[in-house]
Parts: sequence; structure tokens; C-alpha cells
Amino acid sequence: MEFLTVDHSSFLIAMSCVVALVAGFTGLSLTRDLSEKPMFQKKASIALAAIALGGGIWAMHFVAMLGLKLPILFYYDAAITLVSALSAILLVGAALILLHFADRTPFIISLSGGLVGTGILVMHYIGMAGLELCRAVYTTSGVVFSSVVAIGLCILAFWIAYGKRTNRNIVLGTICFAIAVCSAHFLAIAETRFAQESTAVDFGPTMSNEALALGVIFFSFVIFGACLWVSVTYLVTPGSEEQHKHAQPEPDLTPDPQIPCEADGNKVFVRARDVVFVRADGHYTQIYTETERLFCAWPITLASKRLLPLGFVQTHRSYLVNLARVSRFERTKDKGRCFFDGGDLPPAPVSRSKLKAVHDVLAAQGGAIGA
Repeated sequence: MEFLTVDHSSFLIAMSCVVALVAGFTGLSLTRDLSEKPMFQKKASIALAAIALGGGIWAMHFVAMLGLKLPILFYYDAAITLVSALSAILLVGAALILLHFADRTPFIISLSGGLVGTGILVMHYIGMAGLELCRAVYTTSGVVFSSVVAIGLCILAFWIAYGKRTNRNIVLGTICFAIAVCSAHFLAIAETRFAQESTAVDFGPTMSNEALALGVIFFSFVIFGACLWVSVTYLVTPGSEEQHKHAQPEPDLTPDPQIPCEADGNKVFVRARDVVFVRADGHYTQIYTETERLFCAWPITLASKRLLPLGFVQTHRSYLVNLARVSRFERTKDKGRCFFDGGDLPPAPVSRSKLKAVHDVLAAQGGAIGA
């Protein structure tokens, strides 16, 4: 088989690396502090992050492919090219769902990084399958080496970015992600040979390099625009954050404040000491007493400010528990539950991150029995 001579545009190679960096920074920044956001906003942020990361993988690949110089004309199958983009977005989305809706154990972080690395590889080889009038011929060493590098570096990137959600870790995770995407592509391309084909297998409409360039340029501008949008949060200085906090009204710290609730269309005020626990419900909360469950317009963040100084403890990102009402505490492996006397109240969950703090507080006061 006669292989074609291959050359590359240095400028487009550099631009593809920039696209990978910007996409990684945008996607990892969009998923910061999601535990403090309402469910709809959390889902929307994860969807946008999946598009930024998965679409960035796709854009990086085809920016680099636009720089591929062969001595023949070749085209792309538009349908296969679209499938390659969607595959990357879906696999990255699955990884982000695991990270933000399951317990973030070492196994989950590693699995998520592996899924993203797999998404890079799937996108690359599906995208290469879309070549028309030209066929890519792979070597076993190239496939294996690029796969190991892509998956390994993605696992490292997610361990860094999700080990501790600081700005520094997100930047370091971004660099690892970009290196993973670029390494997988260029290591695979270095071991790939191209052969001319006389006929094209039409799976979908044919797309020229010019048409592909328009799509890639448009999507790259979208990613760069999203990067500018999320970058604003990094420009806020600590001093301005403090000023913003001081500008907020001070919470009501009276000995037993009244909590405004609603029941059967009527306004009801409940004393804080009568509350057993509070559960987040979207932008609002549900107030549980011994006999009732009431709707409250307070978000969980405001309820935390008002009630934590009054003997409540946050056992979960969605639960505030009145320590004086806890009758029993049970711990099972890396989770726990708080039980209450009176009525048919459901137990309040204790998340893994809050487990030790809740256990220590209850042990100190001696009011709950640990099973």
C-alpha cells in the first residue's frame, strides 16, 4: 500500500492547543460550587460544561485536522463528523453527572476521568472515520500509547480539579485536560498513515475543508465567549467579596426567631425551637415540625445563616437539623442518618463530608445514641 506524504500547519496546531485549554478552563469553571445552587441551575451548569468540554475536544481535533496537508483533495462526511461531536459531549456529560450526583469517592473520580479520556479517543477515531477519498491506517502502538496517555492524564486532571475545588486546582486541572486532549490527538496522528481511495462511502452529505472550517470557527468563538463569561468570577477580588457580604442585611439572631411559613394558603410563623429539621426544595425550603410539614420561602442558604447560630447543624447540603430534637444517630459505612422522636418524621441524611462533624457534635452533647 502506498502512503501519502503528510505535513502540518504549525499555526493551526498551536491554535488547536489553545482551544483545548480554553475549553478545559470553561468546562471546569462552570462546575464550581454546584452544591450551593438550586437543582435546575445545577443541571444547566453541568449540561453547559459537558458541551464546553466535549465540544472543545471536537473543536481541538478538527482545528488540528484543518492543518493537515495532504497532496490530494479530501472531504469529510458531515453525519459522521456530527456523531463524533455528540459522542464526546455525551461521554463527558456522563462523567460530570457521576461527579455531581453520586458520592465523590476515589473510584468515582477515577471512573469519571476514564470516561472523559474514552470520550477523547471515541471522538478522535469516529472523526477520522469521516474522512472521504482518504483512509487513515493505524498502528497498534499508536492506538495503545495514545489511549493510555489520554485516559491517564484525564484521570489525573479530574483528581486535581475535584480533589479540592480551588482556583489553583482548576487551572492545574485545565492544563492536564488540555495536555490529555492534545497528546491523544498528536500521538495518534504521528503513528497514522494516510492512503488515497478512489471512491467515497457516503454515509451522510459531503463536507469540504472550507465548510468544516466555518463550523469549527463558529464553535470556537462560542467557547471563547463562554470562557470570558466564566472568567469574570476569577477577577472578583477578596475585598469586593467582603464588601458584598457586609452589604447584605444581617441575619435575625434573636433568641427564638419566628420563621415565616405557609399552610393551606395562610401565613404561619413557627418558632425556631419547634422546628425539627429543614429540607431544601429548589429555591425554597420545607420546614418539618413534630406534626406538620410547612412551606417556607427562605432558600437553604438564608435558613443556614439564620438557624446555624441557634443550635442547628447542616448534615447534608440540603438538610439543617435541630440538634435538640435528634433522638438517635446511625452510621453505616460512609453515610449516616439522624432520627427524631414524635410523629412519623423521616430521618435526615448525613453526607460523607459532614459525617465526622455531626458525629462529634452529637457525641459532645450526649443527646443522641450512636448505633
